[in-house]
Parts: sequence; C-alpha cells; structure tokens
Amino acid sequence: MSAVAALEQGIAALGLDLPADASERLLAFGRLLIKWNKVYNLTAIRDEGQMITHHLLDSLSVLPQLADIHRLVDVGSGGGLPGIVLALCRPDMQVDSVETVQKKATFQNQAKIELKLPNFRAHHARIEAWQPAYAPEAPDGIISRAFADLADFVNLTAHLAGPQTRILAMKGVYPADEIARIPQGFQLARSVPLDVPGLDAERHLLIVKRT
Repeated sequence: MSAVAALEQGIAALGLDLPADASERLLAFGRLLIKWNKVYNLTAIRDEGQMITHHLLDSLSVLPQLADIHRLVDVGSGGGLPGIVLALCRPDMQVDSVETVQKKATFQNQAKIELKLPNFRAHHARIEAWQPAYAPEAPDGIISRAFADLADFVNLTAHLAGPQTRILAMKGVYPADEIARIPQGFQLARSVPLDVPGLDAERHLLIVKRT
C-alpha cells in the first residue's frame, strides 16, 4: 500500500473530514521530519510507515476534541508533533509551539516556511516563562504529547490557563497515579480513549480544567 493510501485509510478510520490537500501536505511534513532527523535526531522513528501511524495518525486522533479551539499552545513538541500536524489540518486555528531545544525549534520554523503555514509559530523558550502574542487573552487549549508528568505539565502551564482553557495531555495507558496528583485548583474534566489506526497501543487524551 502506498503512503498516501495508508494515510488516507487511517484518516477515514478516524472519521475526519480534512482539507483536500491534507494528505499530501502531511506526508510532505513526514518526509521533512525524516530528512532533518538524520542530522537533528528529532525522533526515534525513521520508517515512513511508522511515521504515518506513530506520528501523523496519532496526532490526528485528537482533532475531534479540538472543534471549538482556535488558539492552541503546543508544549515540548520536539519535531512539531502534534502542533504542525494540527496546524496543517486546521488552517483556522492559530498554533504556537513552545520548544526548549534550539535545533528542534529551528526545524519547526523551517517546516513552517516549506509547508507555508501562516497559522503556526515556533518559539524557542521555556514554557513557564513564555507568553503568547495575544496575551492577556488565554489560549483555548494547551496540548502536550508525552511531554511530562501530568502534574508537572499543569504546573508549568498554569500561568497561561484561563477559566475556560483546556489543558490537553496525550498519554498512553490511563495514568491513574498522575491524575491523582493533579495540582489544587485544577481537575480532570474528561478522559477520552483514542483509537489510533495501525497502532496497537493504548492511548488517552486527558482534559484538565480549572475548578
């Protein structure tokens, strides 16, 4: 099966209605990630097939939960996952990626240029010291993909979270111990099981809000 067919099959299985050129642009991003990975060590995955399942479809699996989010902050996304993937598929959503490693932020900015992503910005900064350009407004969502312990993620981003901001943690196996340590003033609003096509592993999206 071709890469385009595999990706489109996965998109269909997720029930997503994406822009007409989304598959080609997502694969272009995947190829860019593989190319830069040879020098910058952005991801342990180097095979295009695994790139589709473990990175592209995994990132896309959260899209149905972002329908009413228009300002999203992606924390510690490394090679731009899920931020660049989400920006590609939601041109109406502003995505700010905050990455502490210079070479990874550099790659993300290069991807922004090559993929022509006006709704994406990469920032080389520590999340606890960063503020978005639209401050003092709060972002609608703050997302991370296997970034840190849930309590650490909430603590590091609390200064950005308004009353309606959703803190979205992409996790593997349901982390009951991490949920028990959510900081005071925040609570788990919902846990959404994610079924990623072609990925034989448990995935969950934890949605945290202020109490």
